Amino acid sequence: MSAPAAELQGHLLTPQGWVRGQLRHAHGRIVAVVGEPVDERTVGPSSLPRLLPGFIDLHVHGGGGHDTMGGGDAALQMARTHARHGTTSLLATTMTAPRDEIEAALRALAPFVTTRPRGAARLLGVHLEGPYINSGKLGAQPDFATTATLQEVLALHTLAPLKLITIAPEIPGHLALIVALRKHGFVVQIGHSAGTYEDGVAALEAGASGFTHLFNAMTGLHQRAPGMAGAALAHAERAEIIPDLLHVHAGAIRAALRCIPGLYCVTDSTAAAGMPDGEYRLGRHTVTKCLGGVRLADGTLAGSTLTMDQALRNLVGLGLTLAEASRRTSTLAAEHLGLADRGRLAPGAWVDVVRLDRDLQLTGVVVEGETIEL
Repeated sequence: MSAPAAELQGHLLTPQGWVRGQLRHAHGRIVAVVGEPVDERTVGPSSLPRLLPGFIDLHVHGGGGHDTMGGGDAALQMARTHARHGTTSLLATTMTAPRDEIEAALRALAPFVTTRPRGAARLLGVHLEGPYINSGKLGAQPDFATTATLQEVLALHTLAPLKLITIAPEIPGHLALIVALRKHGFVVQIGHSAGTYEDGVAALEAGASGFTHLFNAMTGLHQRAPGMAGAALAHAERAEIIPDLLHVHAGAIRAALRCIPGLYCVTDSTAAAGMPDGEYRLGRHTVTKCLGGVRLADGTLAGSTLTMDQALRNLVGLGLTLAEASRRTSTLAAEHLGLADRGRLAPGAWVDVVRLDRDLQLTGVVVEGETIEL
């Protein structure tokens, strides 16, 4: 993949299954996928490359030493780092902070959403993870949680397009706000919540469509108090999960896979992703990368160093087929945002492609028809 080509060849994962053949494209869009259908059992031992839809990450705080809240060209550098790990589109994710800091971050992000720079993943918009969360479930978020209003959300949306908003529904006024946000077209997730099982069910009924980093920073499952985690397992159609095997035990991931049809993977990655051990910024926090994780000074997990290519390998290691792992690192996230032209290798979709060898190591990335230098 040294240069954009009119044709990519190998074993291609299409919505209908695996095809041994060619993907033809022009002007950044897929024109056709041609070839013969093959069973996934024949793909594994083959020396041909595996071509999958590019990864889609809806929860990214940073990468390559740069933090979303940092302003300047932080978003560009972050998007370039993740593109080299197969992420072809992402949501830049904010931290809980005073409003003026959030506004400044959104203004800095906006130009990179409007125009994708060369060598970078597409910034689809913003995941507003804070500040509309519960101060009792901050996780690694700074303590600037506040109550949301529709007027404020719409004002922030004018600065950069908000695609996904995390809310703690038990905060007074937030349940009604979920209804209003859905009417305005925002995707709403439940997260950083001290709410009960009943609060979670009510939020889903109000229009919330998922859970932010399932199991983390929410009330857990107890047999007599199922909590937010129980509401997700019992009722959710979609939720995001961090499969770095630090944030969530492999057994809990397997339980979620059995319960939630639209469980999709995110990295929750920080500036430390793709970087050596050391200290980095996460919003107002200084965090330390060591032993494969990122933590605050008190030991609290503070985002991750995960990249989506490793997330895919982790899922396969848990027993998922490559096709199913691809669906949960790409297609389901696209569907969650209502994107019909990403997350699939099909005519009319963007040419967002990752190429893997038989060991599932990344050997090529194409973003909207542009070959990314690894």
